[in-house]
Amino acid sequence: MGHLLSKNGYRLKKRSRKQHQKKKKKRNCLLQGPCMLCFIVHSSSSSSISSSGGVVGGLNDDNDPSETTGVNSNISSIGAVAAASKLAERYATLASPEDCSKFLLTPPELAIWEGQGRSLLSAVPAKLIPPPALFRTTGVTVTVPIPVPVPDYAEMVCKRKCSEVQRCTPSNKQPRCAFAASDGGLENGGVGGSAGEASTNSETGHCHLPLCSLPSCSSSSTSSSPSSSLTPADGQVDPPHSLDVSPSNLQNYDGCQVKGSDAADPLSINHLPSSILLKVLSNLTVKERCLCASLVCKYWKDLCLDFQFWKQIDLSGLQQVNDDLLLQIGSRRQNVTEINISDCRGVHDYGVSALASHCPGLQKYTAYRCKQLGDSSLAALAAHCPQLVKVHVGNQDKLTDRALIKIGERCSELKDIHLGQCYGVSDDGMVALANGCPKLQKLYLQENKLVTDQSVRAVAEHCPELQFVGFMGCPVTSQGVIHLTALRNLTVLDLRHISELNNETVMELVRMCRKLSSLNLCLNWSINDRCVEIIAKEGRSLKELYLVSCKITDHALIAIGQYSSTIETVDAGWCKDITDQGAMQIAQSSKSLRYLGLMRCDKVNEGTVERLVVQYPHIVFSTVMQDCKRTLERAYQMGWSPNASNAS
Repeated sequence: MGHLLSKNGYRLKKRSRKQHQKKKKKRNCLLQGPCMLCFIVHSSSSSSISSSGGVVGGLNDDNDPSETTGVNSNISSIGAVAAASKLAERYATLASPEDCSKFLLTPPELAIWEGQGRSLLSAVPAKLIPPPALFRTTGVTVTVPIPVPVPDYAEMVCKRKCSEVQRCTPSNKQPRCAFAASDGGLENGGVGGSAGEASTNSETGHCHLPLCSLPSCSSSSTSSSPSSSLTPADGQVDPPHSLDVSPSNLQNYDGCQVKGSDAADPLSINHLPSSILLKVLSNLTVKERCLCASLVCKYWKDLCLDFQFWKQIDLSGLQQVNDDLLLQIGSRRQNVTEINISDCRGVHDYGVSALASHCPGLQKYTAYRCKQLGDSSLAALAAHCPQLVKVHVGNQDKLTDRALIKIGERCSELKDIHLGQCYGVSDDGMVALANGCPKLQKLYLQENKLVTDQSVRAVAEHCPELQFVGFMGCPVTSQGVIHLTALRNLTVLDLRHISELNNETVMELVRMCRKLSSLNLCLNWSINDRCVEIIAKEGRSLKELYLVSCKITDHALIAIGQYSSTIETVDAGWCKDITDQGAMQIAQSSKSLRYLGLMRCDKVNEGTVERLVVQYPHIVFSTVMQDCKRTLERAYQMGWSPNASNAS
């Protein structure tokens, strides 16, 4: 336990002058570690030490062991306590660790100290024992030098010898904060930053944190504290807040105690304004909001029930969705403007009709691949939702002309409709739709075997605002397609797999529709090099040209590169007559080309494509090998590795 109180006042009276003349021996601290005397000596501030004077004179450590043994054997417990108290007062005035090291315990004295250490320690006046000023966390020693008066009763804590420890003032108001981590940071939610970063003392090896001043329990200690104070009961270090520790600021510390779970983390996301949190949650899907975000806390649950999240509802692919759920959504959220129930096999006409009856403001309705739905659901939407602007009901076998007639009668604001693979739709329904929806801008049909040239003529005559038209795989001919030349706003035209489409009709379309930017002629064997040359010359706004499986050669590609200054995308895949010459010529001559599709153009050498990739890095060349390389590159960028794939 060290060498505190190892000498007593009784022995001092019997020392002779001869002993004072002996050569003083220099010894180091016996225990070489934490000791009570080191605590008493070094915990006192330098100012108090200097004011109390120098080292007590008349003391030395060259005592005779036999004399010491004899004296100690005759000292009673009461005398030892009195001597200990007197000696402690003198030892408190020692000025340096070197002076402390001069006072050593002999083996008999050490035995007496071990036997009477507790009683001796209890006799030391409390005012000589400062409160703990050194707190140890995970590998970090925090030293707080605060020269303030010490209250009467404090707890005894042993300090390591030669550590520069000074007194600190205990406080009744102690906001919790963070521990100092071993790496100099803060733990347990402490606020980082320049003000809160730990600085390392190169001399002592301790980490000194900038600390805030806490209100003291006495006014005298408050006024005498120039910098900061540290006495948390739980051993934690308070972050820097203010240097004002006047009693009037106690309310500020009380106000810092945030109620609830947010008190531990001042950077909680719940501190953001609700408008920002709503914006964050809007990036989640309905499933993520319902099954994840809403279960975090009551506040998030209320946010997830905000009305704006239930204006656009995407339920696509959720097999748990049924008619009862749609009925509840419609009855509780009557402001729904958009709903998507694609691939929801549990939804029937009853559920959609109930939703439509409760949501008259519905504007966008999407239900791809819902084969169980029929005319009644779409008719209910037309009857209750006159503001419909978008209807996508692709791949519904039960849909017939009766539903289209209802839409034509009630939904005059309709602008976008998708009826691909609705095999029950015929010219009667299309004509009624075209007559009742003059604002139609997008019309897409795919493999509708009952739609003929009559439907094409009807939409061309009654829907002058059409911008997107698609008749992929429909049994229309050039006699019907030619009517599309009347559409001056046409920008996207999809004429894939039209059995009777000649070159003259296509060339006339390009000449008349000056705003055309995308033309898809894939799977039309009648399209040849001459047609492509006219398209390149006349298509002043054309940017995309798709010619997959057309009857073209290198001359078509050369013409595009020579005559067109706007075409950026050319897909000539599966054109067996394309060779290296055509690929090299279009890449060299075209100033606007950014994508060239050469998939399964077997006469194009892969080595030629490799050279083109290096020579023209601004152009994306699509072949089997190039696409595989790009796919692998994207996979590597996303963190995929072959080893991980094999392990899985």
